[in-house]
Amino acid sequence: MSTLDPKKKVERSRNLASGYSLSNLIQSEDAVSHTIEMLLDWMNKYAESQEPMELDKFFTFTAFDVVGEVLFSKQFGFLQQGVDIGNAISNSLALNAYAAIGGFLQPLNLIVANPLVTWLGIMPMGHLFNTTKKAINDREKNQEARFDIVAHWFKNLAQHPDRMKLRDIHAQATTNVGAGADTVSCALQSFVYHMIRHPTAWQRVRDEIDAARKEGCCTDRVVSFDHAQKLPYLQACIKEAIRVFSPVPMGLPRVAPKGGVTISNRSFPAGTVLSINPWVIHHSKEIWGPDADEFKPQRWLAESAAAIEKYWIPVSEASISVSKTNMS
Repeated sequence: MSTLDPKKKVERSRNLASGYSLSNLIQSEDAVSHTIEMLLDWMNKYAESQEPMELDKFFTFTAFDVVGEVLFSKQFGFLQQGVDIGNAISNSLALNAYAAIGGFLQPLNLIVANPLVTWLGIMPMGHLFNTTKKAINDREKNQEARFDIVAHWFKNLAQHPDRMKLRDIHAQATTNVGAGADTVSCALQSFVYHMIRHPTAWQRVRDEIDAARKEGCCTDRVVSFDHAQKLPYLQACIKEAIRVFSPVPMGLPRVAPKGGVTISNRSFPAGTVLSINPWVIHHSKEIWGPDADEFKPQRWLAESAAAIEKYWIPVSEASISVSKTNMS
């Protein structure tokens, strides 16, 4: 994510992208479904006791454990215990808060983003990195694990030691754990929130699933990825939930290309670092119409859906983002 040179970024993406291929990720689907079933068990437990459930926390527990399964073939254990083990998630949230503003506060970066602080491991990034590093080390010792994402990366490392280093694996895994899990949790929260606020849409999704079950699909407790792709209204609701509440609601730095760029009648010379915010794009009335701020899944079923698809940026427009979207 921090690589500015386009050529180096493409090369690093090529080394890492194979792990994110859909055909590889599907191999972990049973493990992911089991993790989701653990979440459903917690929901049943709270429903039976009629106690309020902090869905935001449990969605985050689920997202982290799913990422652990897909990356290392092992959960972190948050759902099993139902708590934030070692405050790992709290540290991740603190890291995200810093990442959102750190680029605008250079003096702050000089204080916290230097080799000494990194070595001491006293910042949120240090705790997260150590958590991920331990998971990778445990994964290397686990000979019975699936051919997961980390296995792909180690294979590429062995084949191309001149193009890839062990620190690249640690850095990318840390990014997936810290940023990937949090964004998935945000998407889940947005989906459930808007479904509750729009009972008609909620009922239509249930009716769509019930109809699919009558045809022999969606018969498992957790709907499979393949079957979910055949539910157009469910897909529309998922896309709309992510559009209305973007999982990455902060400015992402992008460098103006050679020759400069003009945005809204304002010109920026080459090399200018611009802040590109997916939230702004997702709420643009020029793109989505006067109802851009409203949750309307039907916009994804209209004839114009193909035209607006290119403006839907769930993660970011970057070389490896499309691959990571498969993981999400």
